[in-house]
Amino acid sequence: MTDPIRLPAPADAPPPSQRRLAVELVIVLLLSLGASALWSVLQFVDLSTRAAPIGEQQVALNPARSDRAWLDLLYQLTGIALDLVPVALVCWLLWRVRRPHLGALGIDAARPVRDALSGALLVLVIGVPGLALYVAGRQLGLTVSVVPSPLDAEWFTVPVLLLSALRAGLTEEVIVIGYVFERLRRLGWGTWPIILAAAALRGVYHLYQGVPALVGNLVMGVLFGWLYARTGRLVPLIVAHTLIDVAVFVGYPWAYAAFPALFG
Repeated sequence: MTDPIRLPAPADAPPPSQRRLAVELVIVLLLSLGASALWSVLQFVDLSTRAAPIGEQQVALNPARSDRAWLDLLYQLTGIALDLVPVALVCWLLWRVRRPHLGALGIDAARPVRDALSGALLVLVIGVPGLALYVAGRQLGLTVSVVPSPLDAEWFTVPVLLLSALRAGLTEEVIVIGYVFERLRRLGWGTWPIILAAAALRGVYHLYQGVPALVGNLVMGVLFGWLYARTGRLVPLIVAHTLIDVAVFVGYPWAYAAFPALFG
């Protein structure tokens, strides 16, 4: 009986080159929020070149995907799951063998209560001015009317909206803050160029709502980027973003129905 073939032990892989990191960054963004930014620009061009002013046009928020309840639920859950695939990819790329495994993304379980409270405080700092900016944009005719899904559409509407809010918080903060910051640092970028680049990306993929939405999200991106650069902690930003979107997805439909003259 012949001895099994013994392959030589693989040598340690060299660190990726800057070119490889740059290509990886472009691919990840085009699979996720970079693609959203491109579609948002096209949608803004479409809306702003129509005969009706942009303030008289509408964009549906979390619309139903089917008139059959069970199929709509499958559509919604599948969409949420697929949107989280780039987040899984980023976690895979930046996973560390030693704990904290996602330390490169600023994620750990060292102080969950403090992170949650910090995120809740950020909601007040970002959410109230953001709502005021949306109302002002509507009054000035610079922002499209965002039409929410009714909360009583189906039994699963609110749970799916909560999952959608969590999806948005994870996707945007893990990719636009954690991943982009880590990769641009390794590419030699300075702190403020990274903050401004990430904030610009955040603003552009909200441009479909109008210029005020771009400005508001740009400011939010600068604040979030500055906080992340100072603290190195991503969980408070995820918590804050998720809670803001819960208020938008669940609270906004109630406000839209209660105050149609203000929001409609």
